[in-house]
Amino acid sequence: MKYLIAANWKMHKTCAETLDYLDKFLPSVKDILNVEIMIAPPFTALSSASIRLDAAKKEGEFNVKLGAQNMYFEEKGAFTGEISPIMLNELNIDYVILGHSERRHIFKEKDELINKKMYSAIEHGIRPILCVGETIEEREQGITLNVIENQIRKGLAGIEKDMPYIDIAYEPVWAIGTGKTATPEQAEEVHRFIRSLINEMSKGNDDKTRILYGGSVKPENATDLIKQENINGFLVGSASLDPEKFYKIIINSLEE
Repeated sequence: MKYLIAANWKMHKTCAETLDYLDKFLPSVKDILNVEIMIAPPFTALSSASIRLDAAKKEGEFNVKLGAQNMYFEEKGAFTGEISPIMLNELNIDYVILGHSERRHIFKEKDELINKKMYSAIEHGIRPILCVGETIEEREQGITLNVIENQIRKGLAGIEKDMPYIDIAYEPVWAIGTGKTATPEQAEEVHRFIRSLINEMSKGNDDKTRILYGGSVKPENATDLIKQENINGFLVGSASLDPEKFYKIIINSLEE
């Protein structure tokens, strides 16, 4: 399977800033076809980004996909402020990030809601990236694997058969935007556990599921992390806001 190197811009960049970024970034990766690259701008910039990426694809073979940072599970209705999968389909969105720790902890999203979103994304042909991860308190209590298993089992309840259409991102909450990074060994321990768990849940139907690492990924640590057997790519936050840094992460991920 191709590794996936994904950028989550969170609440950063206007439409103009998004287009400026893509103008700088796309030429640098146009010949990189052995990994998949995904960029998830804020909702307001998705349309502009979609048009720009579509134009790039018409110029030749291209490997940059467009992702959304969230979505609601209903197709339409009285859900003020929400975005539906149909709206994302109209913009040719390939991926959607679901269950991110900021959605869980700031916006109080529960596993049951995340599960409904996962089901809806698959139903509408959008590949979901299910984010899981423990807080520093949970790690210090020694319950990291329990937390991860609970999030995965509840997030994937009823859709285990769809594992080939799902990716998972392990993002230790204590390492997101803090500058702290799980050591390659710490990350691999959790990734190995996740691989074993989804293999069991899907009855071995997980060969197309990538397990990404996220949590202060930067050019300096990308190579050591990607060398781990069960790390199949990255979900990059802060470092992806700089097109040069994101490019270096991609390049360094190829140097395993």
